[in-house]
Amino acid sequence: MPQDSLHIAKSAGLISLATLISRVLGLAREQMIAVLFSRYATDAFYVAFRIPNLLRDLFAEGAMSSAFVPTFTEHLKKRTTAEAWKLASNVLNILLVTLSVITLLGFYSADWLVLQFAGEFRSVPGKLELTVVLTRIMFPFLPLVAIAAVIMGILNSQGNFFVPALAPALFNVGSLVVAPALYFWLSHLGYDPILGMAIGTLSGGLLQLLVQVPPLLRKGFVYSADLSFKHPGVRRILLLMGPGTIGLASTQINIFVNTWLATSEGEGPVSWLNYAFRLMQFPLGIFGVAIATAALPTVSSQAATDAVADLRRTLSAALRMVFLINIPATAGLIALSQPIVALIYQHGKFKLSDTIATSNALIFYALGLLAYSSIKVLVPAFYALGHSRVPVAISSVTVGINIALNLWLVRVMGYVGLALGTSLASFGNLILLLFWLQKYTGPVDPAGLARTFFKMVSASLVMGLACARLQAYLSLGETLPERFLNVAVSIGAGLLVLFLCCRLLRVGELETALRLLLRKVTQMSQRQAG
Repeated sequence: MPQDSLHIAKSAGLISLATLISRVLGLAREQMIAVLFSRYATDAFYVAFRIPNLLRDLFAEGAMSSAFVPTFTEHLKKRTTAEAWKLASNVLNILLVTLSVITLLGFYSADWLVLQFAGEFRSVPGKLELTVVLTRIMFPFLPLVAIAAVIMGILNSQGNFFVPALAPALFNVGSLVVAPALYFWLSHLGYDPILGMAIGTLSGGLLQLLVQVPPLLRKGFVYSADLSFKHPGVRRILLLMGPGTIGLASTQINIFVNTWLATSEGEGPVSWLNYAFRLMQFPLGIFGVAIATAALPTVSSQAATDAVADLRRTLSAALRMVFLINIPATAGLIALSQPIVALIYQHGKFKLSDTIATSNALIFYALGLLAYSSIKVLVPAFYALGHSRVPVAISSVTVGINIALNLWLVRVMGYVGLALGTSLASFGNLILLLFWLQKYTGPVDPAGLARTFFKMVSASLVMGLACARLQAYLSLGETLPERFLNVAVSIGAGLLVLFLCCRLLRVGELETALRLLLRKVTQMSQRQAG
């Protein structure tokens, strides 16, 4: 297997390990919310959290991150380290000032913002007011997580992946510790205990930032108080971000419409869709984002040195790794949707009806998992190549398609139509991205991608059918240990079937993963022997 695959697999493995910890804690956080709070309170919390989260997509995990990493990497490659630190300081200072102003504006206009997103909450006494209070508490989360994302980009550009990927785990720790600690105290004072989740979210954002400061300082970071929009690196980042901002505006419209449609479906759909989306994001965050994050510095470096052939190989290797992981994950989530949801969420105030509703949404969200993960790999490549307008234009088109689909499907299928529309639109986005990218790079190994795709689809279908058939025979009870055993047996059997099918079909990416695992085991054995 090419060295590109081994390099990406090795880096992605570190990121996946850290992200696995974070995602497990994230699921524990979501489980805690489902168990402790009513759908009345969770609907309010998720809408409130979504408002600053929209801006987070721009300044933390969206256009800002995709524009910053290639620019910072280029400074490290072609200029001095001191100049790279000045660029980073400039960006951090600009973000701090800009987002502090936005946070103040968001705090004072929270009532208007919530009314636009969830005006239907007015029909339930106190729900709109609760959402406003939650929004005001959580708005300062925005500058904290944006600065943390820039530091993550700095560390990733220098080959440090583990701690930045582990940082979001601290965000979940904040919620898991603070919310239960404040639960009874807030109730005793006459406040809704869900306020503890908002305070926990803010605490978690601060922890996510602070945990990355020590490794940043160990890299030799030198802070400067520069704040200049005239800095060439800053101007390039803003230039790259410009189209991304336009694309985000389209995405915001999409999220606004989806939130509005979900709130209009009565009490529960906002929470059900959120729980389902979080479960779908588990493999996406562990593997899809990990592969994209591992590939980004390599892609940026290859683009900066005009090594287009190497860039094609890197993208092909990354996409084939995405296929290896996410196609089986899709089949597994569909086949085991209800047992998984019951295991994680069906406790306390989360009833069987909530499980059925959430699992139905999960099935339709899971259909788009492959597309979501592949897009994470492809979009940064456009930024690295200096063609940031293309993914923005494509995103705007697919957002329009998504809105049209959701407006239609929600009438036909109810709230699950929002999940299906999102998945269908994501595949349209992926196809257009891949088509346009090859105009700049040439063919990205279409034969190799098609071969891996069809092999993994075939193996995953067999695995999914095996899991579904096994579920039909398993009846292990409804206690937590019995549910766990039910899901564990099904997943274990499914993975065995998948492994045998991949070996039978000679899936090369599986061989790469096995060689990397064998190498790690050998290294650990040698260390212990030494």
